[in-house]
Amino acid sequence: MSESATVLVVDDTPTKRYILSSWLRRAGHRVIEASGGEEALATLAVQRVDLVILDVRLPDIPGHEVCERIKADAATASIPIIQVSANAITVADRAEGLERGADAYLAEPIEPAEFAATVEAMLRYYRARWRAEQMAERLAGLADVTLRMNEAETFDELLSVAVEGSAGVLGRFSGTLALLPDGRTRRYRARPGEGATSHPAGPDLLDRLSGMVQREAQRAHVFTLQATEWRGLLPDVQIEGSSTGVLCRTKNSGSPIYLGVESNPPLDADEVNLLRQLGQQLALAVAALRAYTEEHAIALTLQRSLLPTRIPEVPGLRVAMRYQPAADNIEVGGDFYEVLPIGDRVLVAIGDVEGHSLHAATVMAELRHAMRASLIGQVDLSASLDLLNQMMRRYHPRMTATLCMMLIDPATGEVEVANAGHIPPLFAGPGCAYHHLGNLLLGALPETYTVDRLKLPPGGTLLLFTDGLVEDRAISLDESLERARSLAETVEDDLEEFAERILGAFGSREDDVALVAVRRDK
Repeated sequence: MSESATVLVVDDTPTKRYILSSWLRRAGHRVIEASGGEEALATLAVQRVDLVILDVRLPDIPGHEVCERIKADAATASIPIIQVSANAITVADRAEGLERGADAYLAEPIEPAEFAATVEAMLRYYRARWRAEQMAERLAGLADVTLRMNEAETFDELLSVAVEGSAGVLGRFSGTLALLPDGRTRRYRARPGEGATSHPAGPDLLDRLSGMVQREAQRAHVFTLQATEWRGLLPDVQIEGSSTGVLCRTKNSGSPIYLGVESNPPLDADEVNLLRQLGQQLALAVAALRAYTEEHAIALTLQRSLLPTRIPEVPGLRVAMRYQPAADNIEVGGDFYEVLPIGDRVLVAIGDVEGHSLHAATVMAELRHAMRASLIGQVDLSASLDLLNQMMRRYHPRMTATLCMMLIDPATGEVEVANAGHIPPLFAGPGCAYHHLGNLLLGALPETYTVDRLKLPPGGTLLLFTDGLVEDRAISLDESLERARSLAETVEDDLEEFAERILGAFGSREDDVALVAVRRDK
């Protein structure tokens, strides 16, 4: 005999209802009775029913129509229906009943053994089908949650997705704990259909939780804790009964993550497996995001270590410098700037080595130091660029770089400009404009680099930046360059504010950005 079920018996004859109901109750089932079609449909709207025994001839609505309406409603379509009749007993009658939605058809008089066997067969089949459909739905939910966890860009988003997804897939109150690179333990919880909420957690909570369970060889350990045990760890916990959770570790993780759900009623084997898979996917996603965060921090530290650490004091000249790493790239780039006093003058340079990699950063550092060295014996911008071009072509023949060098005399305002393929300097202020394009970029072909001589008036400002500021997939370069020019028509008294406004106007970028603003004192 299968497990107990709730069965709705629909028949307008009290004696017949009594007999059918008696057989069902003796088999251990719970019985609900209805004397007509309208009453049956109203009952199904408010009661969970596992099986319907339906008479074909009813006084208000024909049994076939009742059957069709039950099967047409998404909320009741999966309920098996056994039609019974003492009058419609021909082959044609049975065929019509089955064609209009019945799952089985019994003609009276009905033998008790046949009736019981038919009921058990219907329940067995539909319960197996329901479990298969539920598992398919849960597996689809697992796939969706896994995808969204892998797409999460922050730990807060990742943990929120994990608890909301677990609550949705398993239909239970869910919670998670994870130790993140900043040293804090994050705790999130969610009920089915609700958004996740974050709550404080002690720094040693995961260690204490790990100490309460037996450590096993596998990296995912499933266990159950009672509410009293949880309150010893978290006084504000909302669990009233027991909870089942999984502690998961990845191969290289030092600290586990915890993912758990309320276990009232207890989880079956399929639910435990789903919880284990959700926990393992969360552990992998946390480890991947942790590694990305750490690599990004290392890359940023390395990038900044290759740039000047401070702005030199230059009498008569004010300088503001900015470096902004790409928003979604953990690799170091080749953007750099330089401000270097040379006698009574000052060299202001900005450049960009192609690519994003450790090799690009290494070439950038080599180029920057070679540029500084080229100015020790003689100060000739054309000769320096020629030397740097030869260096790139000889030692890095498959790489190129742009570089703009300006030699400024703060006392007179005289400026020498030599540009190897970089975005031209921008004369900021009312009516501002770009200086004309320079020569070929470094590393491409032999080139004779020209030097232009300009005048920077008292209070005048020059702006240099790398292409990461203005390159955008959705906007033409000319349009972005014009936007930068328009923004630079207004120059704040505070040069730092000016640089910050220009950088902030373009927001997060897909590429690294270096920016230098130079102003001659009035």
